[in-house]
Amino acid sequence: MVRRVLIVLACAAGMAGLYGQTLDFAAMRRETVEHFTALLKVDTSNPPGNETKAALYLQGVLEKEGIPAKLFTHTEGRANLVARLTGTGRKRPILIMGHTDVVGVQREKWSFDPFAAIRKDGYIYGRGALDDKDNLTAGLMVLLTLKRLGVKLDRDVIFVAEAGEEGNSAVGINFLVENHWNQIDAEYCLAEGGGGLRRAGVPVYMTVATTEKVPRGATLIARGTAGHGSAPRMDNAVVHLAGAVARVAEWQPPMRLNDTTRSYFERLAAISSPDEARRYREIVLTGKAPAIENYFRQHEITHNSILRTSISPNVIKAGFRSNVIPSEAEAILDIRALPDEDMGQFYQSLRRVINDPRIEVVANRGGRPAGQPTRMDTELFRLLEAAQKKIYPGAVTLPYMLTGATDMAQLRARGVQAYGIGPMVEEKDRLLGGAHGDDEKILEQALHQFVEFLWVTVRDIAAN
Repeated sequence: MVRRVLIVLACAAGMAGLYGQTLDFAAMRRETVEHFTALLKVDTSNPPGNETKAALYLQGVLEKEGIPAKLFTHTEGRANLVARLTGTGRKRPILIMGHTDVVGVQREKWSFDPFAAIRKDGYIYGRGALDDKDNLTAGLMVLLTLKRLGVKLDRDVIFVAEAGEEGNSAVGINFLVENHWNQIDAEYCLAEGGGGLRRAGVPVYMTVATTEKVPRGATLIARGTAGHGSAPRMDNAVVHLAGAVARVAEWQPPMRLNDTTRSYFERLAAISSPDEARRYREIVLTGKAPAIENYFRQHEITHNSILRTSISPNVIKAGFRSNVIPSEAEAILDIRALPDEDMGQFYQSLRRVINDPRIEVVANRGGRPAGQPTRMDTELFRLLEAAQKKIYPGAVTLPYMLTGATDMAQLRARGVQAYGIGPMVEEKDRLLGGAHGDDEKILEQALHQFVEFLWVTVRDIAAN
């Protein structure tokens, strides 16, 4: 408890020192909560989105402070906001990005109104508390603070509040990239995708996402002869599909480390128990890897996923009556590819694993683009590590590959060095009240520390 109090006081003192005498730290915290709760109360569930409501709120706050903020709209009611503080131009811009839409809710599963921004026991509850109105609020506060303090900038600081991330990037980042690239073109981007872990209030590690797996997919279609269920058939489409799904689920595509995952396991080993550390260090050893992979598959499924292109059969469609043998059945596979995966070869391997001429594999060619992983030898990555040491003393920075997907993919595909960041989460809260979960919540202290972390990083990369 004493250590936690000291950390909080140190952070508060650090923030006060950063802002000097011109900013009241307590007022800063109050304003952060004011904007955060206001954004949580705006229902931007996607679908339908209605992100313009959040964009207009942000525009009003920014323009009141003399910060120009433009709205760019692909679809009515789904505006994107872009605001910019102009620097000398000696260095290329940095982009701070968050999305205004949130996933939907099952209200009956929540203990509180998901759009009431309830504050209780040190937490703030609401849909979007961790995905992604924390990043939105932090970006807003950084822009306001830079403006109020009159910080001289060597690079423009751009703030983007995008629509459609939770399911329809065509109205958001795709629209901005394809039609308004000059408004968001930057050397660096900071957005969602990372975060941190606390144990009993003590920071353990912070992840910075430097790459992510690429959403792909496939549909398996089995065809046979329709008939009466009283006379089973060898070419029953359901039977063939079931066999194909079972073989796919059993298959482990080859393990392959990249610079991010190799560094992740090396750094994670340094803060882990002896048994865990041994596994993380020995995953690179040919003779040890198979047993460790099997352990990950059973006990550390996220680690298993970041080692390879993964497949999860998630939807099966077959039949319409219990006494009718259907002529067709299909299964939808969720494939999350490593960034450098050759998908043509992968689909060929998938067909060989299924090994059934009655199964057609239809590849999904859409989804977010694959881009080069963000480098870890940049000025911004070094400053993220430095900010971590200031704001989260005693923790370590872990470069990370997301198994999910973000709209940083579209930026990486255009050459932007994009890093995913986020607030600290208590270990006990990781499975309950997380992003997309019921009773989604964030620790108020974690929100304030995250604002400070983003402020320190952006100030140090942008100020002259």
